[in-house]
Amino acid sequence: MEGSTAGHVQIVSTRVVRPDAATSPDGVPSEPETIHLTPWDLRLMTVDYIQKGVLLPKPQTGAEAAQLVDGLASSFERALGRFYPLAGRLAVADEATDGEPAPGIVVSLCCNGEGAEFVHAVAPEVTVSDITTPVYIPPVVWALFPLSGVLGAEVSRPVLAAQVTELADGVFVAMSLNHGVADGTTFWHLFNTWSEMSRSGGDAGCELSTPPPVLDRWFPDRCPVPIRLPFGKLEDIIRRPVYLPVRERFFVFSSESVKALKAKANAEMAGTATATISSLQSLLAHVWRAACRARELVPERETTYSLLVGCRGRVRGVPQGYMGNAVTLAVAKSTAGDVAGRGLGWAAWLLNRAVASFDEGTVRGELERWPQDPRLVYMELPREDGAAGVVTGSSPRFDVYGNDFGWGRPVAVRSGAGNKMDGKVTVFEGRGGAGSLALEVCLSARALARLVADEEFMEAVSAGAAA
Repeated sequence: MEGSTAGHVQIVSTRVVRPDAATSPDGVPSEPETIHLTPWDLRLMTVDYIQKGVLLPKPQTGAEAAQLVDGLASSFERALGRFYPLAGRLAVADEATDGEPAPGIVVSLCCNGEGAEFVHAVAPEVTVSDITTPVYIPPVVWALFPLSGVLGAEVSRPVLAAQVTELADGVFVAMSLNHGVADGTTFWHLFNTWSEMSRSGGDAGCELSTPPPVLDRWFPDRCPVPIRLPFGKLEDIIRRPVYLPVRERFFVFSSESVKALKAKANAEMAGTATATISSLQSLLAHVWRAACRARELVPERETTYSLLVGCRGRVRGVPQGYMGNAVTLAVAKSTAGDVAGRGLGWAAWLLNRAVASFDEGTVRGELERWPQDPRLVYMELPREDGAAGVVTGSSPRFDVYGNDFGWGRPVAVRSGAGNKMDGKVTVFEGRGGAGSLALEVCLSARALARLVADEEFMEAVSAGAAA
């Protein structure tokens, strides 16, 4: 595919990249393999792809653009050798029982090596500062990502795609990954592997500091394998949401600011709380309270804060390098009046209790029961009186700014259009070093303008810091 355009971004070419068998610790199988999907995977097939990317400086090596792009495609191929199932395709089949057709379908990942998509694009009029300096994230950023607007259940599309966009004075490197196949931990594990292989300069046999992934899927003991979904066809689960317009802004919080919020939250709950409120919980409580004010919610309106909690290390049998989805949801609820009016410590304590309520036995039980009552994740649209919830994904533990592809560390991180709803807050490590945090906040235009004008909220934001 040649010469298509999207805003200021022009697609130069699209190619298929297949995994390099030489970089796979156990080799890429010569015959297709089937990986059955877990409840964690299947429930997320109804949402958009994960889309994240890093903004890099322009290489000073003098290499031709074609060499740069070909080199990144080559290192992507080598990284894909370790994550070869992601070069496969989702497959849908009717599942039979004792030779008789059974109602429902089975969705699996067919590891057939069909390949990931690799897009080369150019945006010669877009500069690094065009992306990093505006108050609000410019719309052109969404065009820097492949497979935008694609849901996980659209099985005809690649599971994974990468896009390299040459800017006037920089390079943007992005990936999009089917959320029905893997979560953010796997996403950044692959991204880190790709950047390290690119830094290695083409040495396929080099020893990496990034460990290989664990490819075997984990199922609880009493969960059927494979899982049959009670639908006539996969299209029956698709509900394409029409999101109301949002604006996005990055907010950066220095390590000193984060420490001050944590100290304040714990001081306010001294003598009441029985566990230390974390830095992240304190920061997210700060956002929650400010969002209630910015949305001008009436005091009695219920508001929720939903947090994705990682299960690696929390559920026995799920290793840190597990390639797949391994997240559960923790939800804090209250009224807008209490969240905004009872202090930072109280709101942070609600988040702390929601995360602390995680129970391995409960999670296992929910997964075992899920096949009998499969509940899929759908993005809820706001009520007529506006959105009141906040949801946070991603993690400050993900190594974002370590993704040096061989010519310098990232200048910024950005995400694509996927799942951009009113109230979405994405958390990243801060570029300013250990302890600093950055948040990408999506709200309605009016609410985000009020948030930016909120002195109590902005007092904690690092002045002039680039994200």
